[in-house]
Amino acid sequence: MGIVDIEAIESAAELIAGHVVRTPTVPSPGLTALLGAPVTAKLELLQRTGSFKARGATAKLLSLSEADRAAGVVAVSGGNHGIAVAVMAGALDVKATVVMPKSAPARAVRIAEEAGALVRLTDDMGSAFALMSQLEAEGLTLVHPYDDPVVVAAQGTVGLELADDADDELTDVLVSIGGGGLIAGVAAALRARRPGVRIWGVETEGAEAMSQALAAGGPVPVVLSSIVSTLSAPSVSQLTYDHVSALVTEVLVVSDAEAVQGTLDLAEHAKVWTEPAAGCLLPAARRVLERVGDGARLGLVVCGGNVTTWDVMSWADRFGLR
Repeated sequence: MGIVDIEAIESAAELIAGHVVRTPTVPSPGLTALLGAPVTAKLELLQRTGSFKARGATAKLLSLSEADRAAGVVAVSGGNHGIAVAVMAGALDVKATVVMPKSAPARAVRIAEEAGALVRLTDDMGSAFALMSQLEAEGLTLVHPYDDPVVVAAQGTVGLELADDADDELTDVLVSIGGGGLIAGVAAALRARRPGVRIWGVETEGAEAMSQALAAGGPVPVVLSSIVSTLSAPSVSQLTYDHVSALVTEVLVVSDAEAVQGTLDLAEHAKVWTEPAAGCLLPAARRVLERVGDGARLGLVVCGGNVTTWDVMSWADRFGLR
C-alpha cells in the first residue's frame, strides 16, 4: 500500500470540518519547565468524544454509500474508537455495533451504549477482532480503527493542524501508537508540511504491536498485557506499518508505570487530564531529549482523556506512584 498523501489529508480536513473540533495547539510552560525544553501540546483530548478518534470515525461514516450506511456499521475498540463510532454514528443516524474486550474501560462501554450503539463484549482483544470480522462477513459495514486509508488520512488532520498552528520550529514530535492510524496520518502530514521534523512513536510494554512489527519486517500478532487498553492492538496493519517504517525515526517503549506517572505529571504540570495512552509521551520525551541533545523543541500529540479519576488513582496505587 502507498503512503497517504497530503492531498488526501487536506480532503479529509474539508470532509470532517463542522463535525469535529479544531483542537488547540498551545505552548506548555509547565511541561517546558518539567522537561527543560520548549514543549508544544496538541490537545486532542479536547476533541469531540474525548480523543482524536472522532476524526477517523467521522470521515469513514461520511464516505460510506447509502447502502453501506443502511446496513449498519461495526467497529472494534479498546475504548476510544468505540466511543467515537458510537457517538458519530448516532449523530449521523447510522446504526452501530461496537465490539470491545471486557478489559475496556466501563466508562467507554457506557458512553457507547448511551449513544445508541449495540455493544458486544468479548474475553480479550483478539476475540474482539475475530467477532468484528464475523459481523462484517454477516453484512455489517466495517469502520476499522486503523487499517483504512480514509481513517488514516482523517487522523492525519491532527498533524495538519499541528503543522499550521504551532508557533515554534518544532524539531521532534511524539505520537502514541496502538494500531498506528494516528502516527501514520500525523507522520504523512508532517513530512509534507514540516519535512525536517523527526517523528517518534511511543508504545507501552505489553502493547508493542508496532515495535514487534518493525523487528519482524512486517505486522505480526502480539501478546497483550498492558493496562493501557486504548493502545492494545493485537497487530498493526500493513498500511500503518508501511507509514511508520518509512516516516518515523524510532518507536520507543515505556512501562505501564511510567505511562501512569506521565498521566499524573500531565495533570500537575500541564493542567490537562489525560489517559495513560497520552501519559506515555512524557517518559518517552525524556529519552528523545537525551538522544537529540540541545536545541530540541518538542511537539506532543495528547491523544485522549477518556479515563476516570478512579482508574488513574487505582493504577497509581498499584505502582506505588504519587
